[in-house]
Amino acid sequence: MKENDFFRILRKYIVQNRYVAGTFLLFSGIFLWIFYLYGVEAEPVWYAFGLCILAAILLLSVHFAHYYKRYHHIEDIRQKIAMLSQKLPKVSNLMEEELFAMVDTLQKQNQANSNEWRKKRQESIDYYTTWVHQIKAPIAAMKLVLQGQDTEENKELLAELFRIEQYVEMVLTYFRLDSTSSDFVFREYPLDELIRKSIRKFAPQFVRKKISLHYEPTEAMVLTDEKWLRFILEQVLSNGLKYTDSGSITISVDERKMLRITDTGIGIAPEDLPRIFEKGFTGYNGRANKKSTGLGLYLCKKTADKLSHKIGVESQAGHGTTLWLDLHSVKLEVE
Repeated sequence: MKENDFFRILRKYIVQNRYVAGTFLLFSGIFLWIFYLYGVEAEPVWYAFGLCILAAILLLSVHFAHYYKRYHHIEDIRQKIAMLSQKLPKVSNLMEEELFAMVDTLQKQNQANSNEWRKKRQESIDYYTTWVHQIKAPIAAMKLVLQGQDTEENKELLAELFRIEQYVEMVLTYFRLDSTSSDFVFREYPLDELIRKSIRKFAPQFVRKKISLHYEPTEAMVLTDEKWLRFILEQVLSNGLKYTDSGSITISVDERKMLRITDTGIGIAPEDLPRIFEKGFTGYNGRANKKSTGLGLYLCKKTADKLSHKIGVESQAGHGTTLWLDLHSVKLEVE
């Protein structure tokens, strides 16, 4: 690999200095032609020409060694440009001086833009965080009012209010996931406890839609963050209930800590499966039912990546969907 890199740089160096080499050969040709016209003996002429070629090779070799070292220095800086802690090499000509000055100006401008972007983003996060907490108060008040009478109309309104609450939480999650100060707390949790908490949250929705739930308790312990793993579980359960009009939702965990949530809903079209984790992608079913925001599974994937959990979906249109989550972790031992 190093050898290939050396010859690549050598070829570039030769191409870059082709005009210098051409000029040298042109002048040498002129001198040889003049000496020939004046009848100067060939031997001293060729001897002098050979010495000039040898001197040129030595000088160019030294120059190329400097060029090669300088190239790798600049390449190393380019690869670490985001956390540049070393200065650019010393300028060797007026052109490089201007180029390096331009690089310095661009870097300062980029830093200023980056700081401004961070400031505005933090302001947005602060605003939406405040908004989420403020909107929760009227939602809680409406819940209390609707729970006062056990009518079918009130049950429907409570279900819609529950969906509003889910979307409100999704807004906050969307901003928090990209924040560098996300409050991840990793430790071992009993998986059964996390699943049961998520199920209890959606219990009224299961009852309202008359969807049966199948789940066998597990004694598995998982290394994760409770709040963020529950977010994934709740999003998947929400999707399952949204797209399942009758039948059941099954939650299973095998010995390899592979969690599967399977519904008997409308499923996902084969052509949509490769894109379901893309931001804003709703797919055929989402467009047809006008229920999808295109953010739920995108946020699930992003959260799973941050938790180092693998996530995937298997589905067949008209025959339900299975979302799997690999919660297996490798225990590291200090030697």
